[in-house]
Amino acid sequence: MTPLFSLLLRCAPALEDELTALVWEAGTTGVVEEPAGLRAFFDDSADLPVLLGALAAYAPEVRREHDVDWERISRDAWPPLLVGEKFFLAPPWRSDPTPEGRLRLEMTPGMACGTGHHPATQLCLEAMEHYLRPGAVFLDVGAGSGILSVAAHLLGAGLVVGCDIDTDAVAIARQRVSSPVFAGSLDAVRSNFADVIAANISSAAAEQLAQEFARVRKADSVLILSGFPRWDVPEGYRPQETLHRDGWSCLVCC
Repeated sequence: MTPLFSLLLRCAPALEDELTALVWEAGTTGVVEEPAGLRAFFDDSADLPVLLGALAAYAPEVRREHDVDWERISRDAWPPLLVGEKFFLAPPWRSDPTPEGRLRLEMTPGMACGTGHHPATQLCLEAMEHYLRPGAVFLDVGAGSGILSVAAHLLGAGLVVGCDIDTDAVAIARQRVSSPVFAGSLDAVRSNFADVIAANISSAAAEQLAQEFARVRKADSVLILSGFPRWDVPEGYRPQETLHRDGWSCLVCC
């Protein structure tokens, strides 16, 4: 095996998706979760001083690694996952058959934020499977990796559009999603556009965009908001349903 080194990186659970995306973009050969944090593996072609500088905020600890197939171990760390009643989330290298009655939703870990393993993303998917009807116009706000847009296609949406203010995320989502994804926010979307809006964003962003959500929604539309912990639910909304998982919340406003 090629000699490797690894970096142990520490961050809050809410930032693990973001950190995972960051180390994949930095050239890691694999990532695994440990009790102390995330461990990212690199081959000897990686520039260690540059990595230490770029990841300094995560208190990196270096360890030399030898004669272990960490790429295989990393892949084994992302098993298939059942989400809600309809989705079967699996990385593209898994050959497990899709369970009967499930929709196979493939997502490569590290493709921006939104691997599907975060509770907020799972809550959005669960809400979508209950409220998105075939033929609906779906708007994905804060598209990230595009996972919710892909899910909307699987659920039979008639039109899917995504947007994100992070241009790097938009570039990644465009590789994953066949429908339009643009760099920008809600002010670029026409009024009375969407039947279903899903926004996996922060509580502060949800509060700032409240008027824009109201403008962009059609009558009798559904707004799905997640991306915030239970103690930081955005104000100004009257949800018909509130979902919870592992300390995270999702508001469904009809």
